[in-house]
Amino acid sequence: MTLRLHLASGNAHKAGEFAALARAAGAPVEIVRPPRMPPVLEDTGTFLGNARKKAAALQAELPARSWVLADDSGLLVDALGGAPGVESAYFAGPEGDFAANLRKLREVMVAVPDGQRQACFYCLLLAAGPAGEEHVFEGRCEGMIAREPAGADGFGYDPIFVPAGHACTYAQLSPAEKNRISHRGQAWAALVSWARQREAG
Repeated sequence: MTLRLHLASGNAHKAGEFAALARAAGAPVEIVRPPRMPPVLEDTGTFLGNARKKAAALQAELPARSWVLADDSGLLVDALGGAPGVESAYFAGPEGDFAANLRKLREVMVAVPDGQRQACFYCLLLAAGPAGEEHVFEGRCEGMIAREPAGADGFGYDPIFVPAGHACTYAQLSPAEKNRISHRGQAWAALVSWARQREAG
């Protein structure tokens, strides 16, 4: 039986990526984008805590037996001590502006030598079900911060992140290739494995 996961996000880019991942996997999972995502203050200081707040906010507006999928992800830069990390969406301020965040990252990384620009994207997925049931899945993609943004696809920090083993940024990869190697793609693969085991009983 197909597991319907209501996506606890108002981010259209994320919704598109999850929908593409679901189609490509051929898994017993359906992503449902809610007509309205309640506003959530992501102030817990942890990826799991933020994901739980998003899931709880959406579950409060859905029928009792609904499953919710919440994610929290971020860019962790070694030279910045792991920042922006859990604050990635608000690196440049509380408005969560993608362009401003990217601009600030470029500015604070100007003096960092090429050999010290290592970073990784991290994703935590939380499938939250009835009666407090929770399943957590994680994904990580290592790479480096480019000096100049490149590419028109993707969102957020994608134009400045070069994944390990590639000579181009996330934003220059095809959607299929990005989903194959990305932090979100890896976390999704773990979720799909769980969903298949769940279906098999």
